[in-house]
Amino acid sequence: MQAYPHHYLSTATAQPQGLVRLESPGLTPIDSAPPAAFDGPGDQWSPETLLCAAIADCTILTFRVVARMAKLEWRALSCEVHGTLERIEGRTSFTRFVTHATLTVPEGTSEAAARAALEKSKGACLVSNSLSGSNTMEITLVFA
Repeated sequence: MQAYPHHYLSTATAQPQGLVRLESPGLTPIDSAPPAAFDGPGDQWSPETLLCAAIADCTILTFRVVARMAKLEWRALSCEVHGTLERIEGRTSFTRFVTHATLTVPEGTSEAAARAALEKSKGACLVSNSLSGSNTMEITLVFA
């Protein structure tokens, strides 16, 4: 890992109407639009869905490191993040994020160790740590 601080660059460009093009050096551009809740088309990534996806992605990438360090064998991890956007005292912001994590581990894996690794990953996720909304995790373990 590189020494801190790390720096990231993203650019958004748009015309008066239509999609917003999101770019970052070396990455495939993606398009964005307001979600249906804000009168958008509802069929494009939006800032709101990208934020929830960033939490899910960061949780999984963090879990990979935590599991490797703990020597926890696992088969698959799925994280579904539900974000709640509210208007409080004239300000719109995310007030809550709930991550539904489904972890598949081999038969015989310690349930306590698997849960501890997921909880540690939730606590170490730099994206959710950077947000002011509450952050909880609901865990489902699958033994296969």
